[in-house]
Amino acid sequence: MSIRNLRTLIAIADHGTFTAAAEAVFVTHAAVSQQMKALEEEWQVRLFDRSRRTPVLTAEGRALVERARAVVAAYDGMVPSVLGDEGFRGELILGAVPTTLTGLVPQAVARLKAGHPELQVRVVPGPTADLMAELERHALDAAIVTRPPVLTRRQVWRPLAAEPLEVIAAPDSPTQDPVELLRSSPYIRFSRRAVVGAMIEDWLRGAGVEVVDSMELDSLEAIASMVHAGLGVSIVPRQCVPPPNPLPLCRIPLAPAATRDLGLVSLAATVKTRVLEELASRLGEVVAQDAL
Repeated sequence: MSIRNLRTLIAIADHGTFTAAAEAVFVTHAAVSQQMKALEEEWQVRLFDRSRRTPVLTAEGRALVERARAVVAAYDGMVPSVLGDEGFRGELILGAVPTTLTGLVPQAVARLKAGHPELQVRVVPGPTADLMAELERHALDAAIVTRPPVLTRRQVWRPLAAEPLEVIAAPDSPTQDPVELLRSSPYIRFSRRAVVGAMIEDWLRGAGVEVVDSMELDSLEAIASMVHAGLGVSIVPRQCVPPPNPLPLCRIPLAPAATRDLGLVSLAATVKTRVLEELASRLGEVVAQDAL
């Protein structure tokens, strides 16, 4: 058994086909097939159901993929754990929801890298659900996300901030009543693919507020620009660290109040615990500084 073969097995599970896996691990389709046959012969286990046009993992194959992830993660962490760099050299892959990319993430990453210049931080944006899935596939070291409804035992949650939800409207809004604004104005909906988007939908239903949709966007900056142009109103989280030049908008707290919890999530079985703890500290510093 080789680590290379295990990486290929994981790539097949993540990308769905032998062809896509071959591109991901930079080998030929034939090499992928040979590696999988070698694993099956060595383990005496049928990893794939080949009765279909596209082979799919068997139940045993899926179970072994999860074991393979743990083995590869342990292998990748062997040298750092012995040398004692604790993840402060090499690459840290950080997922982040888009609302954090203009304020919180750049400031915190800059602070982290100032103390550890040999650390390369790669930021991967995406909605919470997608980032959680990538974390489970070991494609991310950690992610800054909205707290999901369920966290598993293998996931470590480090809280960062509670961001209140608020109505945003154009500066010359005729009223400060959030419900009246929502009912009387075109509504720019925060993407329902996002966990915070689903939270907003829950608030609207619970408050009995019916809105008239005009558009649905997944970028807070895009929503703010549309609102600033007088094209409607929206409900969004108030960023714990706003961008450098926020648009002048009318911001009205919801009643009843609602918040989204923002945090740093990682897997318990990681060799990068120390660098993730320091990242969490830098994130906390930025949040605290902005709250002053």
